[in-house]
Amino acid sequence: MAEPLELHDIQGNILNGYAFDHALYLFLGAASTVAARRCLRSVVHRVTTAERWPSGVRPRTTLNVAITFTGFTRLGLPRTLLGRFPAAFAQPTRERAKLLGDVGCSDPALWEDELGTGTAHLLLMVSAQTEEELGEAREGLGRLVAEADGELTVVHEQPAHAIPRMREHFGYADGLSQPDIEGVPRSTRRRGASTRGDGVPLKNLRWRPLKAGEFVLGYPDEDGQVATEPDPGLVRNGSYMVYRKLYQDVARFRRGLQEAAEQSNLSEELIAAKVVGRWRDGVALELDPDRDPGDLTQVEAETVSNDFRYLPHDRRGYACPAGAHIRRTNPRDALGFDGLLTARHRIVRRGLPYGPPLAPGTTTDDGVDRGLVFVCFNADIERQFEIVQGQWCNDGNAFGLGDDRDYLLANGGGTGKMTIPVRGSWPRFVDTQPDIVVTRGAEYLFAPGIRALHRLASGAPEGPAQA
Repeated sequence: MAEPLELHDIQGNILNGYAFDHALYLFLGAASTVAARRCLRSVVHRVTTAERWPSGVRPRTTLNVAITFTGFTRLGLPRTLLGRFPAAFAQPTRERAKLLGDVGCSDPALWEDELGTGTAHLLLMVSAQTEEELGEAREGLGRLVAEADGELTVVHEQPAHAIPRMREHFGYADGLSQPDIEGVPRSTRRRGASTRGDGVPLKNLRWRPLKAGEFVLGYPDEDGQVATEPDPGLVRNGSYMVYRKLYQDVARFRRGLQEAAEQSNLSEELIAAKVVGRWRDGVALELDPDRDPGDLTQVEAETVSNDFRYLPHDRRGYACPAGAHIRRTNPRDALGFDGLLTARHRIVRRGLPYGPPLAPGTTTDDGVDRGLVFVCFNADIERQFEIVQGQWCNDGNAFGLGDDRDYLLANGGGTGKMTIPVRGSWPRFVDTQPDIVVTRGAEYLFAPGIRALHRLASGAPEGPAQA
């Protein structure tokens, strides 16, 4: 039997999708260890945990905290502990950007503010039910910064707001698939949805949840290992977090769909579905590949199921191309080994769109900044997020596609191609549109458990106690 999760000690946004429409990401730099600890002491008692909320009761706002590697340095963590953090976490994200395909317009030299430089130490994340309540929470954090008398500075600030019908800016229903995690109460999962298809595929069309240690440190992972470095008391009930601000060129994306439809003699909606692996209302191609949908940009599917696989029936990608976005980012059983390989590279996705939607049908850029605040949680940034982003999305070799890159995330290097297999005919090739998604900044962080946060705030000289 799996060890019960200490939900009272785990930050709520790791395991829970709050489903609030408004969020704020406030990166702070602390001028001294005293200032960093004082900031933590001011907020630690308000941090939202993963404990279940009473039936029918939801807070108006939530607060969560994450810390960068340089933040741990500023908090006074001993060098003996700092040196045992994973190298991918300790290295500035600007130095790892090329590994992830952040070149061309996504080059770190063009990133906003000082993201990825080590200047940011703490991240305060607020989720709110209304925009007014988000503003009130921001005012409170503003007072916290002002009262620090220059010891705290805002390095980067990003609000985000949901688009109606769970949309992201390209018009797709989003947030439909999250890992089914062992020990997470069903009420904290996506409301009203089955978890079939969200875990690891088994024989006889069954599924099982992923081990909690793939996302929360201090518990067994899929290999039966328990992460304890750099210190069990510091990492237990915590998770590594990836933050990426991604600009979306919606006008170019729409023009690209039009051009691809002309190239392939397929409809724009079918091209849109082949690019992602889902119709824009969220229905997976594997479950309904032959529909005649019309325009789905404003349509909501009544039900969305993730109970599907790719093998053996769709090995060639006639229903869902091997290069489709969701097949790259969660290959399920498509890489063989009964899906066990994929299980070691799953992530919990969070985040929200930012900026107002582009007017429907417009194919000319209006100059407004819009895109996605991408957030994910995982136990090992290099093994999980970086494999998905750097290898599966930016290199087609794992899927037998050569140098074909993800249609959505191909950056720099000019136009590429996407291959769309067609049953009984030659495949169709459509041009990808470079830089339709552009990285504007990134940070790697760690979201500690509540006990660890208290110890960091108190300045225990030896660092967090051994578990």
